[in-house]
Amino acid sequence: MTPPTVSVLTYNIHKGWAPWRTRVTIAAMREALRAVAPDFVLLQEVRGALFDPERAAREHVPQHRYLAEGAWPYVAYGANRFTVAGHHGNAVLSRFPIVAQRNHDLSAAPRWESRGALEVVVAMGAQRVHLFSLHLGLRRRWRQWQLARLRELVAAVPEGRPVIVGGDFNDWERAACLRFAAPLGLQRVDAGLKRPLRTYPARGWRFGRLDRLYVRGFAVLDAQVLRRAPWSRLSDHLPLLARLAWVA
Repeated sequence: MTPPTVSVLTYNIHKGWAPWRTRVTIAAMREALRAVAPDFVLLQEVRGALFDPERAAREHVPQHRYLAEGAWPYVAYGANRFTVAGHHGNAVLSRFPIVAQRNHDLSAAPRWESRGALEVVVAMGAQRVHLFSLHLGLRRRWRQWQLARLRELVAAVPEGRPVIVGGDFNDWERAACLRFAAPLGLQRVDAGLKRPLRTYPARGWRFGRLDRLYVRGFAVLDAQVLRRAPWSRLSDHLPLLARLAWVA
């Protein structure tokens, strides 16, 4: 049976470290996420492997499994950045069955940055929903290429299937809205608000609209940034949360 509403949260977890990497916060993140309990969690900068057993135990790696344990029965992870220490990437936690997944390479400049978009297909009753969790590059020309590639990926979703795209777009302008969302008929979840929702940095004056959620096939009921404690002490980004209703 398809529920009348769903909730989705996107969050750059900074590999489970507090702002300025002063302490490991992944355990507190888990408790905070469980208190909000969204149906879908789109995560970026997730540690999938650490080859140092002591560090892996302290940072609860693989972090997507640790965060999902006992709360979200279905998990997908896509590794993007590989180092001698391990790897990290994007993840999706879901209360509904994940029936397919694919990690798309979005590395515009592989020598300098490894980026990706994790696509999962979720079964909600008879309906199939496509979710994308992504992290785009730091340079404008890299993001331009990545947004064009992302537009191709979403355009390939079978007609009539709902879509949720979320993540850290590193977009200080409106390029994601103009180059990606508008041509595909995607709606930014905070488009109806007087002021766009700002998620970066988590501490101090927030000036960056880096984290976005775009949807198609849903009506946006409400959207908010989770600003208050403990969120401001857990990562260098704040989570963006939206509640959505199905559109017939």
